[in-house]
Amino acid sequence: MGTWLTHPHNRQKLLIVDDQPTNIRVLHELFREDCDVFMATSGEQAITLCRTQLPDLILLDVVMEGMDGHEVCRRLKADPATQDIPIIFITAQQQESDEVLGLELGAVDFISKPINPIIVRARVRTHLTLKLQNDLLRSMALMDGLTGVANRRKFDEGILADWRQCFREQKPLSLILVDVDFFKRYNDQYGHQAGDSCLKSVAQALSEMVRRPYDLVARYGGEEFACVLPNTGISGAVEIAEKMQERIRALGIEHSASDVDRVVTISLGVATLTPSGDLEFQALIEAADKQLYEAKKAGRARVCSSAISSS
Repeated sequence: MGTWLTHPHNRQKLLIVDDQPTNIRVLHELFREDCDVFMATSGEQAITLCRTQLPDLILLDVVMEGMDGHEVCRRLKADPATQDIPIIFITAQQQESDEVLGLELGAVDFISKPINPIIVRARVRTHLTLKLQNDLLRSMALMDGLTGVANRRKFDEGILADWRQCFREQKPLSLILVDVDFFKRYNDQYGHQAGDSCLKSVAQALSEMVRRPYDLVARYGGEEFACVLPNTGISGAVEIAEKMQERIRALGIEHSASDVDRVVTISLGVATLTPSGDLEFQALIEAADKQLYEAKKAGRARVCSSAISSS
């Protein structure tokens, strides 16, 4: 069958949506060796799986009981978290107008029933390859060139998506803003090359302190970093912030020009809130920024935090 192009870290995810279990079994058998296959037998279940699993490609039946494939496609394309997932419609409908409608809704391809396994495999392989290539290009565009963590653009996209997700689920969203203490003095004392090396080490150490795949560490600007923690309350966020502070101090990077220690330290501002319709995500950023200011005012090399009520 040939070697499939695979993601460097894990197998790609394929979601099969059909209200006929027999059709799902046929397609599952075709692809189970090549990718992680998820299955849904209704439109509602498909949308839930898309939000939790973020598949790389969806094979979507058009005619289903309840919510049909066209409506599923509309809803996925209307949600920023799922709008970029490519969709291939699979249907017994043979009218050209049906294919036109599917493509107008945002599908990337259209396969007619009864399916030809060779054709389906070839098209799925093509679109999974394109998805992987696009993901790799996108990840490069969203990475900070110096430190290797996410850049400001990725942070802006990520916190907005997490805000919407936490709003839907009514779960807390936490943000940690991090500032390297007296970094200008560090650059003046040791030179910009050493300063770049310091930022790389700090970024790597901060990244090691978050474990979940959906947590995000990003370079916020200059010597500032940000950590977005969905589904995390204030106590959990403060615990992570304190571990970050200890980890950076433990690096033992000499900083003789600092007023707080002989090694590089960080100040951290932590804020948590549960999104509501009355607030924008900027409120969380402003709250974390205020706590970072308080940490600096109080002498730096410390964590200050606040849980904000959305009422």
